[in-house]
Amino acid sequence: MAKIIIYQPSGTSFVYRVRSKYSIRLWSVRNSRFLEKLYITFADMLLALHPLWLKIGYHRVETPMVAFEKAVKSFLFDCRMCGQCTLSSTGMSCPMNCPKGLRNGPCGGVRANGHCEIEENMPCVWVQAWQGSRNMETGDSILAIQTPVDHSLQGTSSWLRATSQRALIKSGKIDE
Repeated sequence: MAKIIIYQPSGTSFVYRVRSKYSIRLWSVRNSRFLEKLYITFADMLLALHPLWLKIGYHRVETPMVAFEKAVKSFLFDCRMCGQCTLSSTGMSCPMNCPKGLRNGPCGGVRANGHCEIEENMPCVWVQAWQGSRNMETGDSILAIQTPVDHSLQGTSSWLRATSQRALIKSGKIDE
């Protein structure tokens, strides 16, 4: 049987592609304070646009917002678009990147070098989260227990959901 050779562009490999995602992810953790401030400014801008979102309809804004949110968050955080973003409380390290899908801290199988027990070349998401949270002004929010993932929200905009919730809190219609 003849061996089939699949074309592989020069300078590429799975390890390089994976490592490049980790590099950007790790940059985001190291710069968590800057990203936190940027997000606060952006969230305030989205809140200021809340009357427009209501007029247009949140459901009509969802599709373009998901595309924009996915592009930004996939690049910076290797986001999985769970629809329930916790980046602001996990040091800009997305817990959905944990191979075990843990949403509330490390599993106890973290290697001595701070890497994942399942993917040995990957820094533990939760070790990174702790380090990133120490840079942030709201760093202690990492101690809050996260609710389980609602998989029905997969692929939706957490930014719009957070904006709508902030608007309702601001109006006094719901408590924080």
